[in-house]
Amino acid sequence: MHPLHYSVATMNPEQEKELIQQCRASPAAFGQVFDIWYKPVFGYILRRTADYDLSKDIAAETFLKAFLKINTFQWRGISLSAWLYRIATNELNQYYRSSKYKPQSLQQLLENPQMEKLLHQQDGDEREAMEKEMQGFNDFNLIRAKLLRLDIKYQEVIALRYFEQKTNTEISAILDKNEGTIKSLLSRGLEKLRNML
Repeated sequence: MHPLHYSVATMNPEQEKELIQQCRASPAAFGQVFDIWYKPVFGYILRRTADYDLSKDIAAETFLKAFLKINTFQWRGISLSAWLYRIATNELNQYYRSSKYKPQSLQQLLENPQMEKLLHQQDGDEREAMEKEMQGFNDFNLIRAKLLRLDIKYQEVIALRYFEQKTNTEISAILDKNEGTIKSLLSRGLEKLRNML
């Protein structure tokens, strides 16, 4: 099989299915999943936490879980992209629910040198660039601080809709909730946020 060379913007469902088949045939093919989705998913996590090191931990856990479960991924109306955002959202929720976030798969990461190599390739100058970008968004940081005071269910939908530019349909797939619920959560969450501001 030929390796795919796509970006998030050009990936369609058939290409995603082909990539999943490649990952099932050879674990090394997961590097393509990582290359395509790491930056958007990491950015989503960083915008939710505003903590670079924590975001690296959560992103590592997200992609490790995806790497370990890619063979069980079933195409049931949810894209690979939505599945990755769902894993990241679940990891964020674990972090916000507990006082100490402990990635459960670190031992497995050590046992999978392929994943460790992929994660270290991303580090470079990324920290400085991402931290500068975050500091440049004073309004964003003010809103993010207020957002953290809302219930998780509102944080999720607002972050996905306005920070990640996801449609209600995409958010529905990521959070496994119907679109009516997403619209309702967005409406109530934004009202609560406006009252805080």
